[in-house]
Amino acid sequence: MPTIRTLIPYDLRFPTSASFAGSDAMHPDPDYSAAYVVIQTDGPLTGHGFTFTIGRGNEVVCAALRALAPIIEGQTLEAIVADWPGYWRRLTSDAQLRWIGPEKGAIHLATAAIVNALWDLWAKSQQKPLWQLLAELSPEAIVNCIDFRYITDALTPHEARDMLERQAPTRAARIADLHAHGYPAYTTGAGWLNYSDDQMRTLCREALARGWNHFKLKVGGDRDVERARIMREEIGPASIMMVDANQVWDVDVAIASMRELAAFNPYWIEEPTSPDDVLGHAAIARAVRPIRVATGEMVQNRVIFKQLLQANAIDVCQIDACRVGGVN
Repeated sequence: MPTIRTLIPYDLRFPTSASFAGSDAMHPDPDYSAAYVVIQTDGPLTGHGFTFTIGRGNEVVCAALRALAPIIEGQTLEAIVADWPGYWRRLTSDAQLRWIGPEKGAIHLATAAIVNALWDLWAKSQQKPLWQLLAELSPEAIVNCIDFRYITDALTPHEARDMLERQAPTRAARIADLHAHGYPAYTTGAGWLNYSDDQMRTLCREALARGWNHFKLKVGGDRDVERARIMREEIGPASIMMVDANQVWDVDVAIASMRELAAFNPYWIEEPTSPDDVLGHAAIARAVRPIRVATGEMVQNRVIFKQLLQANAIDVCQIDACRVGGVN
């Protein structure tokens, strides 16, 4: 396997004309730029990773990437993948950089970019797409990728291995299904907050014509009920509609808002309040069921996820590998 020579950060900005058209209640600017990293090796393979930041935030994360570079440069890919938990902990627990974390903020976002680039490099070295590399790992190998520090009170390596081994007999069939049909997805393309009513109707009809039957609507504005009614009218009762508040509501506002939106049969409410508010999510979940509570893209580490699951605070777990320090 190759040796890592250089880590190169990039501040990747999209010009205004190329930006995504959508916005939400928390992010009015449709800016989806990113901090990007390329890992160069002593051979032809390179690893590519990125992490979500916006605009000036890219500069901060690129600085964090440069600060982490000495931990990775000169290492062999073979040594890293042979001790994933140990190497991941080196990145997240550097004695000095840990003071501006740990496992949160710009350093953790930079860690995610590096770790995801390493997984990209590993997958390329095995001549497989990343999803297939992951899917074909043995239960033991998957468990050996994880740093279980801080979560063994909820899940031990032995328990995780047992869970994976129980699913192993159906793994080949699930991999074959992915090859044949792909992975199911939903579209947010018709539901961004800044769209006019007519634009929403047109986009819903176009998405239905292309075969979409799961739609997500951005909420947290001042016309949530009217917009939900429009989407439900257009997609019909058989399609699935989810709503996403992007953390804009207080707990009591989230509960009151979802009682109004319940008339449109939303499948979930995503990010109803602060991503750090475990007990707030639990209160919302109790109040709005059977509507599901979903969150994860802004949850910064496995400890928060542990607590969300322990508290029965979420029904849909949306881990984002660009946020939580990478695939591991």
